Amino acid sequence: METGCWLLGGEFEDSVFEERRERRPGPPESYRAKRCEPQWFYEETGSSDDVEALTVQKFKGDLAYRRQEYQKALQEYSSISEKLPSTNFAMKRDVQEGQARCLVHLGRHKEAMEIATNLENKATNTDHLTTVLYLQFTICSSLQNLEKTIFCLQKLISLHPFNPWNWGKLGEAYLNLGPALSASLASSQKENSFTSSDTAIKSSFPHSGKDYLLCFPETLPESSVEVSSGNKQKNEKALKDIKNRMTEERAAVLLETQMKACASFIRTRLLLQLAQSQQTSFALERNLRTQQEIEDKMKRFSFKEDTLLLIAELLGLSPENTAREDVTLALLGQASRASRVDAGSQGQGCLNHSCRVFLRSDNSSPSGSSADSRTLQVSPRLFKAKS
Repeated sequence: METGCWLLGGEFEDSVFEERRERRPGPPESYRAKRCEPQWFYEETGSSDDVEALTVQKFKGDLAYRRQEYQKALQEYSSISEKLPSTNFAMKRDVQEGQARCLVHLGRHKEAMEIATNLENKATNTDHLTTVLYLQFTICSSLQNLEKTIFCLQKLISLHPFNPWNWGKLGEAYLNLGPALSASLASSQKENSFTSSDTAIKSSFPHSGKDYLLCFPETLPESSVEVSSGNKQKNEKALKDIKNRMTEERAAVLLETQMKACASFIRTRLLLQLAQSQQTSFALERNLRTQQEIEDKMKRFSFKEDTLLLIAELLGLSPENTAREDVTLALLGQASRASRVDAGSQGQGCLNHSCRVFLRSDNSSPSGSSADSRTLQVSPRLFKAKS
């Protein structure tokens, strides 16, 4: 090799010729993990980093929220929100969620929902959307708005169809919705019946006027007495029909919500049974305890065993159902990223097949055999909340 010629990669690193560091005699120093004392963030940190200072302030807000000092926590979160740079999206979302939850506890639900809607519009992935939906669920539950609560749960299930706890919450919501709708229906129909009875009373007296009201029965014409008697019978029959119709409608509403609650609980139980073999300790205990609670609730429905088996088969986790749900979930994911789920929409249900089961009572079973009025059939409609 000629002098001055170097082969590519033939040169040596300087570290090759360096002397090795001498090892200190004796045992090596023990590792000391960084340890933070309780409420360390209340001490003077003296940090010049703005982000670290805001993080410390957020810890103070979190502690105040934990202590249920919601007004103090809200002040901390609001102060952080004003100072945060526009590029710090992660902390911005976290702080805004904290603000909304504080507002819920302070009874300022409208402001909380505005923040939740803003977060939903800015959601960029499924995790963000899931967090927002849980926030909206908390707000609607605090307002005791069962229809919107159910709608939030439907959207959560459309994103996470195999989460048993969301299905369980949906069943509870339907259980509470039944009596509420029945009471509302009874109240509105009662007003209508009063109006009908008032009209009937007026129609039973063909004469009107102040002088007529002052007349004694003996002075009334015979024709008016006969007409009044005939109208009275018709009006009594009409009022009886109204009461019967009210009773039937209330029973139908209760049955419909009970069927939806029953189906939701069955799906919850199936999902818990699926996860049971992979759980231990307190997770398994909670699983088994929830299954037992579902069994107790199912007994109150008084559905026949054949009916429950039919629902379990329709909501089961068979390979055919799972494959069909996977296709729907893929489409749902594209739709969620493209346009988000509209929280203000009314009368919409979840888009996933597993949630797209509408149970109705019928007098005939799917096989054509006779069954009682509680036998269920399935049509490709949604679990919808009454709007």
